[in-house]
Amino acid sequence: MKIAIVDYGAGNLPSVERALAKLGAETERAVEPRQIESAEAIVLPGVGHFAAFVAGLRERGLTGPLRAAFDAGKPMLGICLGLQAMFAASDEAPGDAGLGFFPEHVRALPANVKSPHIGWNQLRHTRESTLMRGIPADAYFYFAHSFAAPATAEPTVAACDHGFPFAAVIERGSLRGVQFHPEKSGETGAKVLRNFVESVQ
Repeated sequence: MKIAIVDYGAGNLPSVERALAKLGAETERAVEPRQIESAEAIVLPGVGHFAAFVAGLRERGLTGPLRAAFDAGKPMLGICLGLQAMFAASDEAPGDAGLGFFPEHVRALPANVKSPHIGWNQLRHTRESTLMRGIPADAYFYFAHSFAAPATAEPTVAACDHGFPFAAVIERGSLRGVQFHPEKSGETGAKVLRNFVESVQ
């Protein structure tokens, strides 16, 4: 199983690579369309700004192949900003289109809470999912973000609260996404990644 980790020019690639390597997964950094096309599964990691993320995908010619992979039902996991990029747009970069796998818009965390939301938090599970299989309901995960998709988004399977309820885990068909950083969430985060790897083998 070869997993393409999308390299858009920034982000948390080394830590995601190390976390997947510990699980025995074979990975390669995808910087060209052919690597997306040949991959058996795809990870969209991300830290930084929504505009830089989508611009990086465009400049490398990866937007079209990612949408083709979505249409073909290829397994895909978005992490933090990678999850946000699966939606139509974000308040962080008005006018810049996301990948549009889901129609909702990513919202800024409200002014009445600390932003960015950094640290450990728990989830509220709304329905069963393969990503969260075998993970205790009271588990904590590490977050670092200022924007989030609303928990009302259709693919939400677990939510978290920070100013408003937001999508912490999404899952629909071949698509998966987590707003937290599994690669920084200890053994519980490793279990999330293991669930993804096992689901695509």
